[in-house]
Amino acid sequence: MSQSSAIKQYAIVTGNYWAFTLTDGALRMLVVLHFHQLGYSPLQIAALFLFYEIFGVVTNLLGGYLGARIGLNRTMNIGLGLQVIALAMLAVPSQWLTIPLVMAAQALSGIAKDLNKMSAKSAIKQLLPGEQQGRLFKWVALLTGSKNALKGVGFFLGGALLALMGFKAAVLAMAAVLALVWIASMFALQQDLGKAKNKPKFSELFSKSRAINYLSAARLFLFGARDIWFVVALPVFLSSQLQWNFWQTGGFLASWVIGYGIVQSAAPFLLRTKTGNPPTGQSAFIWALILTLVTASLAFLLTTELSATIVLIGGLIVFGIVFALNSSVHSYLIVSYAKSDGVSLDVGFYYMANALGRLIGTLLSGWVYQVAGLVACLWVAALFIGITTLISIALPRNSQ
Repeated sequence: MSQSSAIKQYAIVTGNYWAFTLTDGALRMLVVLHFHQLGYSPLQIAALFLFYEIFGVVTNLLGGYLGARIGLNRTMNIGLGLQVIALAMLAVPSQWLTIPLVMAAQALSGIAKDLNKMSAKSAIKQLLPGEQQGRLFKWVALLTGSKNALKGVGFFLGGALLALMGFKAAVLAMAAVLALVWIASMFALQQDLGKAKNKPKFSELFSKSRAINYLSAARLFLFGARDIWFVVALPVFLSSQLQWNFWQTGGFLASWVIGYGIVQSAAPFLLRTKTGNPPTGQSAFIWALILTLVTASLAFLLTTELSATIVLIGGLIVFGIVFALNSSVHSYLIVSYAKSDGVSLDVGFYYMANALGRLIGTLLSGWVYQVAGLVACLWVAALFIGITTLISIALPRNSQ
């Protein structure tokens, strides 16, 4: 594939990913706000997203296999189509908007999101020659960082659409726009992108690469650590203990996600070395160790006489920067480690571990906070990141 053709395909993949991410972030905020208005508790609202996370685990594993069999262009387009259906499912009269229906729509959205993400991350490996590792790091960082920044924008978009149009009209409008993106993608995205030359067997779902297995385990504990305190515990604490209203809480968290995405996009510049080489397993170990110390320090400071508001805001900024760099290093390493033929098998397995970590973190976030509070959530998060640090010792020290 020529360089101009690769850039064009990268632009289409990125555009699809951006459009999907905007609707994904907006839909989450729409559901949270709408059901908050209906009187649901934070834990009840979190339960609405349970299937979203559960199906993400399965989708990443099976989606990687599917991508290697039928091509990443098709799995990406399937993801876009499923998100359109999920949005349309919620555009029903309010009396039909039951908890089972919302959970089913969220399950479908979870499948769509992970098909889309797996396809986008895997496609980059196909669009660059193996020797262009530095450029690969930049492309992965831009895709990952822009996704997270746009997810934060989606939070704002969801709140604005709900205020301006109401829940039903908002999901219908998003479904219509995404349907146009989906139709355009089916014509523009290269056929058979990422399709394995040798049809993979179902038994090849689990990675046989030592490096990818260790990296996947590290990712599981890394993202479990984030969600243990960020998904349920932090919003509930800001609302109930610091007396922030919903708009303050939602706006702050959305701003945090946008900043997090900006740092990820800038990771190649922030992590540049004297030799100009991309990150290695040693980079993953060092940044995981730093994040462990940051999280443990934040937990300790919340037990002192210092203002909880100042500690949390300052701590979240530092945590967000260091976590974004950890995530960027991991996102590059999986694409670098993955084999070129059937790349989605390795990437899908890795993001299955990522989704499992989010699921465990979400469940622990509600349970640990309810039993022992936010500080306990942070200590458990520090323990999880400590495990990530230990696992990272086993990662390869070279850049290939």
